[in-house]
Amino acid sequence: MTFRLCYLLAPWIFILLIPGLSEGGKLLVVPMDGSHWLSMKQLVLKLKERGHEVVVLTPEVSWQMEKGQSYTVKTYPVDYTLEELDNYFEEFLTAHLHGQPFPLNALALYNISKHTFRVFFVQCKNLFSSTETMQYLNQSSFDALLTDPIALCGATVANYLSLPHVFFMRGFPCNLHYEASQCPSPLSYVPRLFTFNSDNMTFLQRVENALIALLELVYCNALYAEGLKLSSEILQREVSLVDLMSGASIWLLRYDFVFEYVRPVMPNMVFIGGVNCAQSKPLSKEFEAIVNASGEHGIVVFSLGSMVSDIPMKKAREIADALGSVPQTVLWRYTGEVPSNLPKNVKLVKWLPQNDLLAHPKTRAFITHGGSHGVYEGICNAVPMVLMPLFGDQMDNAKRVESRGAGLTLNILEMTSEDMSNALKTVINDKKYKENIKRLSELHLDRPIHPLDLAVHWVEFVMRHKGAPHLRPAAHDLNWIQYHSLDVIAFLLVVVFLSLFISLKCCMFCCRRCCFKKGRTSKPTKSKSH
Repeated sequence: MTFRLCYLLAPWIFILLIPGLSEGGKLLVVPMDGSHWLSMKQLVLKLKERGHEVVVLTPEVSWQMEKGQSYTVKTYPVDYTLEELDNYFEEFLTAHLHGQPFPLNALALYNISKHTFRVFFVQCKNLFSSTETMQYLNQSSFDALLTDPIALCGATVANYLSLPHVFFMRGFPCNLHYEASQCPSPLSYVPRLFTFNSDNMTFLQRVENALIALLELVYCNALYAEGLKLSSEILQREVSLVDLMSGASIWLLRYDFVFEYVRPVMPNMVFIGGVNCAQSKPLSKEFEAIVNASGEHGIVVFSLGSMVSDIPMKKAREIADALGSVPQTVLWRYTGEVPSNLPKNVKLVKWLPQNDLLAHPKTRAFITHGGSHGVYEGICNAVPMVLMPLFGDQMDNAKRVESRGAGLTLNILEMTSEDMSNALKTVINDKKYKENIKRLSELHLDRPIHPLDLAVHWVEFVMRHKGAPHLRPAAHDLNWIQYHSLDVIAFLLVVVFLSLFISLKCCMFCCRRCCFKKGRTSKPTKSKSH
């Protein structure tokens, strides 16, 4: 009887499990342009595949947020052209590739970052100025919002529409993702961004860490001042960075403690480091032929990320010299002018299937800028790295890889051809780098669920339950004095001082009584002797 019932129900269970046929929700996505979109796009496609109605809100002018996908794209007009957008990024990149190395040029980099962020604030202003777009958003009944909050616009839209929201990101430049979630960040072993320290700090490094922590919210408030002013106008109330960010139901953070330093976390933080690591696919005939022709020496994959494929000619020639010193075939993603000294073992390509090449058994090393996408692909495929960080969190990412013994870091502004040649030969020939990255890869891949599926679960969770208030700590309702228990400490100090004061007074009173009694007793004795 039981078997017959199962037999009858089996087709219906199968139909319910087919993606798209189960009851789906309605999700609004406010992404960040550039490389940030690459891993979020995989999540969006997966959610669409599972039957949800996904609307991606994008500006009419963007780098990578193309139309024609399975999800719905809603665009809004902006005040700039693609050429202007490219010029902004070119200025940003030039500031990092020329001049003095960080931190000597910190002020100049800070100013250019403020200038670049202004583009995204203008973009957000254009969104809220579009009557048609805002009318569409107000009339659509979304279940939740998914955003990368680095430019504040997604968080502002979520607050404006009163939607439960999920943040999908690598992190803020000033520890804001921990500050806004009320997550403890002990200065003794949690290094701040741009310090390039590990979690084992010396006394002077801990002093530096404390000073950076004091400056974080100051420089972050200045960096986001224009965006906060816009958010306050839209929401018709004064908002701070912490106010704007603290409402997130779930933080999907592209972290994994195989790579990150161990630190305290909050229950609404979900770690999805390696979410971009996909199953490798067979190489095309063109790339397969290059790899096979490399012989026993194998190949080196060289890419500075999805946004950077051209560098100054002087630096390109230095790199070409270094690449010519190794026997491996080097696949270099490069679109600039071809260096005159390009060696025969270097193949220049405008695009390369990075993950598929890294997964190939003939890949010996990976030269990367240290972006989190590339680093995790290197870890997933167990390929030792030479890191040449350019900007943002890439320098800290490089420090983490190096501290794990899985690669070597070079300063792209100061390195010579010899430096790069030596670093590349070391990670290829010294077996410890391969062994260390292989161990990291084994730890990273030993998990009960793929990070992409984990991200899908938590987005759907927020859609189903209209948020995750049970994961929100009471710390959000406390002021700074209450959070640090300063009022309790003050009260206890008062009690202690009062107790000491009363005890002291009692002792003094007893001493006076004793002395007075002794004086009265000794007086008659003196007169009796007379």
